Formats: sequence, C-alpha cells, structure tokens
Amino acid sequence: MDELVRAADRDAARWDRDGLPDEMIELAAAGGLLGADRPASFGGAGLDALELGRLAATLGQACTSLRSLLTVHGMVAAAVDRWGTPAQREAWLPRLTAGAVIAALAATESGAGTELSAVATTFETDGTDVLVSGTKLWVTFGQRADVYLVLGRAPGGLCAALVDRDRPGVGVEPAESGLGLRGARLATVRFDQVRIPAAQLIAPPGFGLSHVLGTALDHGRYTVAWGGVGLARACLADAAAHAATRVQGGTALAEHQLIRAALGRSWAEVEGAQALCERAAEARMQGSPQALIATITAKYAAAGVAAGVSERAVQVLGAAGCAPDSRIGRFYRDAKVLQIIEGAQEVAEVTMGEHVMRGARA
Repeated sequence: MDELVRAADRDAARWDRDGLPDEMIELAAAGGLLGADRPASFGGAGLDALELGRLAATLGQACTSLRSLLTVHGMVAAAVDRWGTPAQREAWLPRLTAGAVIAALAATESGAGTELSAVATTFETDGTDVLVSGTKLWVTFGQRADVYLVLGRAPGGLCAALVDRDRPGVGVEPAESGLGLRGARLATVRFDQVRIPAAQLIAPPGFGLSHVLGTALDHGRYTVAWGGVGLARACLADAAAHAATRVQGGTALAEHQLIRAALGRSWAEVEGAQALCERAAEARMQGSPQALIATITAKYAAAGVAAGVSERAVQVLGAAGCAPDSRIGRFYRDAKVLQIIEGAQEVAEVTMGEHVMRGARA
C-alpha cells in the first residue's frame, strides 16, 4: 500500500496523461488491494466497512484513478459475493480477490445512463448458453479488464452476467476519458452474439438491476464517498501549504482574511463529509436498514465537498493550480466526475427527499 501511494505521489500526473499502467495494477493485486474487503476464506483481507473506507480515502488522497480501480473491481466482487451461487463464488471470488482476473462493470449505454433500466443489451438463451449482444460505454478499466459484469435484458427481466473478455465477439475500444479520471483507462465494449454458459448469469432474470447491480452500485458509492473525502483533504492541505508560503506584496496569502475564511470553510466541509462517511460505515457494519440511505447521503456530501474544496484550492493557487500537471487541477477535474458517477447529485437529492417524506408520514 505504501509503495502504491508513493508511486501515485510521484507519477499520478503521468497516469493522468497515459493511463494507470499494468505494473501498478499488478502491484495493487499483489498487495491485496483488490480483495481488501472480501472474506479471508476466499483469500481476502476481510476489512470491515470502516477499514475499507479509510483505504479508499488514502487512495483518493493520492490518485482518483487508482482509487477507481479499487472501486470498480470491488463492485463486481461484491455483487458476485452477495448474489452468486456457491459454485460461482468458488469459481470467481478467489481469482477476483487475488487480482488474477481484473473485473469491470459494463452497464452504461448511449440510452441508459442514470436510468439503467433502459438498457438495450440483450441476453438470448441458446440451449445451455446465453448470447450477449450490445454496446457499453464509459467502462472504467475496460481497456484492461479480463471479465465484465454486464447488465442486459432477457425475456424474464433485466439480467447480469459475467462475460470473459477473450470470448469471440467481444470488442474493446479505448475511450477518451475527457474531463476527469483520465487514468482509469475507460473503454467502449461491444458484445456481438457473445456466447457464455448460462452458469455465468448472476442471479435469476429480473434481479439484474435491483439486486446484482444494486449491490455493485451501493459498494461503489461507498468507496467513491470516502475517496472524495481523501481528495478534498489533499486539496485543502495543498491550498494551506501554498497560502503559508506564497508571499505577495510582502504579505503571506494566509494573512488575508478571505484566504483563511476559504480554508476554514473547506476544513469544516471535509470534516462534515468524513463524519457522514463514518456514519455510513457504522450502519453497514451493523447491518442497519439505514445503511443504503446513509451511503447515498455520504456519497452526495463527499462529492459536493470534493468539488467545492478543489475549486477553492485552484483559486488559492491561481496560475499554479491551472498548470498542465497540477495536482490540484487534476483533482478539480476528477471531483466533478464524482458528482456524476454511481448516481448523479440530482438523483441522490430525490432519493434523500423521498426518505425525508417517508419519515414525515410515519
């Protein structure tokens, strides 16, 4: 873990340009990062929710794309662990936990982003096999993944299945990462009548979105939330260090009340977001029915704080924050993406509002 963080501190700007290299993914696997919260019986470290959150925050403080590897791989492993049959768990979890296979979530389509129930990818039964056809967009680490957890449509309802990359009919095209998470090696993945055994369907038809993808997205929101706290804390530290040493007109920036106010506001927001993440961790560890809404709330708050604190940090650093390889500039771009992935801010607001109204009617 320490070696990964040191590498991120040194090379994250290069990863932002060229993508997280295979050797770093292999180092993450060798260090147990990819199976951190899986059971020891499958080779995992068995971290509890709080320990996993702190791990995500540490990675988020160094490199959002590296944290994204923990997130997306963990989303697939969590879904298989929760909804896979005993045989599927025995077949897949040891390899996922060891990082012997790298997993990615293939859900988003051109007509199905926030509303995943609109997916057009199809699962067609053919004897004891299933034929998968469709195109998935913005697949995080899709360029590197060995297996994809694919959401699709079957006559019996929405389905999820594990589809091996090396099967005939799978096509992988690198995608421009755009605004943020540029190191996460996004891909467009096409499935053209890809034949898989029916045994690779995870849960029965009708459970694909509500159960399998629901578990994956909940796991993703949780690690994204903690990663956002780490990102915001790194931005605050860099802004404070710059304000303490940057002198203009014979006066350190930190002596200006507006700068101190911006730093103070950022500190309070980071502490608040972390408290919400800790509350979500406690709910998850207790198996509380409030764990789901606590996680949504933590992700909403942490993503918003990451965006706000990183923006202020860029403002404090000025031209230095806008430099091509600026860490703050990279975090600023990444933070905006955090407000979209695993549930947009507006969707979270509606969900939280519905939660409030249920309480009002009780």
